[in-house]
Amino acid sequence: MYEDYYRFSAKPFQLNPDPRFFFGSKGHKRAMAYLDYGLSLGEGFIVITGEVGAGKTTLVRNLFRQLESHNLLAAQLVSTQLDAEDTLRSVAASFGLEHEGLTKSALLKNLEDFLVAATRQGKRVLLVVDEAQNLTQRAVEELRMLSNYQNNERSLIQTFLLGQPEFRGILQSPDMQQLRQRVVASYHLGPLDADETRGYIEHRLRTVGWQGMPSFDDTAFAALHRFTGGIPRRLNTTCDRLLLFGFLEEKTHFGEAEVNEVIADLKNEVAHQDFQGSTGASTSAPSNGVHSGEDHQRLVQRVEQMERSVNRILPIVRKILYTVSERQSAAEEGIAPDGHDGTH
Repeated sequence: MYEDYYRFSAKPFQLNPDPRFFFGSKGHKRAMAYLDYGLSLGEGFIVITGEVGAGKTTLVRNLFRQLESHNLLAAQLVSTQLDAEDTLRSVAASFGLEHEGLTKSALLKNLEDFLVAATRQGKRVLLVVDEAQNLTQRAVEELRMLSNYQNNERSLIQTFLLGQPEFRGILQSPDMQQLRQRVVASYHLGPLDADETRGYIEHRLRTVGWQGMPSFDDTAFAALHRFTGGIPRRLNTTCDRLLLFGFLEEKTHFGEAEVNEVIADLKNEVAHQDFQGSTGASTSAPSNGVHSGEDHQRLVQRVEQMERSVNRILPIVRKILYTVSERQSAAEEGIAPDGHDGTH
């Protein structure tokens, strides 16, 4: 909706990972270097960890884009709580192999034949496993066993494991010793710093044709970094809402006040409660069922904040409904949005 108002060619802060918007922060460049290093070795496991929304999937898709002209067969597996056989079945499916109703031995035979055939054709096989922290120990062991397929002492498949920070702890468990021995490189993808946050926002805006409108002052970038912690997905969500707010309020410049107003609204929404972080203080009632004066005051402030949020949202909803209604009426009457009819 705001794309036309700001003359963007597309939404700059969409949540779906898109390699067009890849931003090479220091951390992301290092992570890409590890991915490239792993590819050059052609064996073992590469482990990339990071917080939810840190950009791991975008990183992989950027890698895939760079590999399109190479002799590689790459597939991505987004894992859930899979057991060993389901993991093998999912790997086979990700490479387009027959997998339904097959026994484990048949699955392994299909995978081995596929890997051998790919090698004979001069191709290398790459498997990327996302959300690796959800893999069971047996599932990880199955992936490790796949790396045993070799030809002339060279592995027929190479695996990248992407996971949340807790995956680092999982790898340190005694049961993971054999897998650790095959990890040739690992990297933890941290959040963007303040300067990188600004660069990330400007990069995504320029990708869709931003010419400086809307403008941002230094306090706006600082407020965005404080609220999101430099996590790319949180930045996308907050900046997308900020641009919507700017369109509805007809703003062409954003400062700290505008950012804080959007943040106040986001904090009242269930989907964004985690943005506030944990303060360690409980807001629930004491076990004896009696509210303290502090609890009561906090509750009153919360209600007042929600009322202010609703009062801000109502005019926005009315404007959206009015805009949609106006466009629908114009379309039904054959009149273009600029007031002219659709004829030439």
